[in-house]
Amino acid sequence: MPPTPSEPAEVLRGQGLQVTTQRIAVLKAAATRPHSTADDLAEVVRGEIGSISRQAVYDSLGVLVDRGLLRRIEPAGSATRYEHRVDDNHHHLVCRDCGTIVDVACASGRAPCLDVLDAQGFAIDEVEIIYWGHCPECAAVAAATEPFSE
Repeated sequence: MPPTPSEPAEVLRGQGLQVTTQRIAVLKAAATRPHSTADDLAEVVRGEIGSISRQAVYDSLGVLVDRGLLRRIEPAGSATRYEHRVDDNHHHLVCRDCGTIVDVACASGRAPCLDVLDAQGFAIDEVEIIYWGHCPECAAVAAATEPFSE
């Protein structure tokens, strides 16, 4: 079950983790600010609990990701991001211009690129898909600034 802002202590206990102010604050921050970097989350956490070191945020994120309470997203050329949505198979859209990241439902139906012809003995348990493009705002700006072609 993913953490929600109202029950982070129970979620931590349910995973056998020690309940700390830092972990609770990181869970709350990730629940309210999906796709945030560790630095973004640290800023939110500082606003909630006051002083916290960058290392304490990274340590909390590492434990929470390892226990499956948060998901790490690593788009190429971008800082690592974190989200609390871990209870479903979803993918991400990333804007090449502004870096906006949004969730997108898993495509249904036959997807041959997801079928591995030779898994070479691997027991595959996850597939990560990131769609790259331009968000509506950046696409509109690009269209407005393109020179007219004749």
